[in-house]
Amino acid sequence: MSLTRFLIEQQRGPAKLPSELRLLIETVARACKTVGHAVSKGALGEVLGSLGSENVQGEVQKKLDVIANDFLLDANEWGGHLAAMASEEMETIHRIPNRYPKGEYLLLFDPIDGSSNIDVCLSVGTIFSVLKAPADAAGREIGEEDFLQRGSEQVAAGYAIYGPQTLLMLSIGTGVYEFTLDREVGAWNLTDGPIRMPGGTAEFAINVARRRQWSEVVTRFVDDRVAGSEGPCGRDYSMRWTGSMVADVHRILKRGGTFLYPRDDRTGQARLRLMYEANPMSYLIEQAGGAATDGETRILDIPPTGLHQRVGLMLGDTEEIATLHRIPTAAAKVPSFAAS
Repeated sequence: MSLTRFLIEQQRGPAKLPSELRLLIETVARACKTVGHAVSKGALGEVLGSLGSENVQGEVQKKLDVIANDFLLDANEWGGHLAAMASEEMETIHRIPNRYPKGEYLLLFDPIDGSSNIDVCLSVGTIFSVLKAPADAAGREIGEEDFLQRGSEQVAAGYAIYGPQTLLMLSIGTGVYEFTLDREVGAWNLTDGPIRMPGGTAEFAINVARRRQWSEVVTRFVDDRVAGSEGPCGRDYSMRWTGSMVADVHRILKRGGTFLYPRDDRTGQARLRLMYEANPMSYLIEQAGGAATDGETRILDIPPTGLHQRVGLMLGDTEEIATLHRIPTAAAKVPSFAAS
C-alpha cells in the first residue's frame, strides 16, 4: 500500500483525516525523499562538511543542515496547507509569503537530526511535527506564540531516517506506521504497522561520557542495569548509543528498550529541543505503547515557553520509564502516558 492510499483510507475511515492534513503530509514526505537523495550522494554531491557558521542554537552548521532546511521550506510554503513553519535551524518562524495561499496548520521540523554523524556515514534523519493554528489566527498574522502548544496538541508527527533503507515513520493519532522508500519508482510503501513497541527488552541508550551530569535517579537506573544478572534487575542488559536521536529512537521503537538524554542535574541545562525533537518523538513512542518523561512531567504535558526550549528526555518501555519518574507514585501514574 502506498503512502497516498494509506492516507486516503485514513481520510475515508473513522479517523476522518482532513484532506488538507493529508496533502501536507504527502508534501513533507516528498521533501524527505529529496533530502534522502542528497544524503545518499555524500561527497559526490558536495554536501559533507561544515559551513563554518552557527545556527540559533549556537551549533556549527553542516552543509546538509542548511540544504535540508531549504528543501523543506521550498517544498511546503506554496501548497496552501500551512500558516507558518518553524525550524531548529532558524531563529524565528517562517511565515507563508503573501503570494501563496495560507492554510490552517503549523509545521515544525529538525531538517537533519544527528548531523554530526553525516561525515562518517552513520544514519541521520528528519523529524517533523504538525499543529493546528489557533482558531483566531485566520484573520491575523501568525506569531511565535501560536506555535507554543503542548505536545498533546499535535495532529501528526513523524521522522524520516536515512540509513541502509530510507524509512518514513508516521503517526496521525491512529498508531505508528512505517513506510519504506522504493528508490526505483520513488514511492513510499507501507511495510509495517500499526507498530507496538516490544516490552521487556534489556537494552538502553545513553551517553555514558556525561555520567557526571546525571541525577541520582538516572545514575541508579544505569548502575542497576550495568550490574547485569548479579544486580537488582537480575538480567544482563546491552547499551547502545549512536549520537543520532533518530537512529537510537528508531531502534527502540522497533526493538524495545529505553532512550535517555537527561538534563544536567547540576545546572538544570538540557540538550534536546522540546518542539522539534522531544514532542514528536514522544508522540510516536506513546502511540506505540511506550512512555516519555523529563523525569518529573510527561513530555506531552509540558507547556512550551519558547520555540527553542530544551528539555531532558527519557522515553521507551513504560515500566522502565516509571522507575525514572521522580514522582513517588510514578507506578500508579503510568497509565497516563498511554496514547488516547
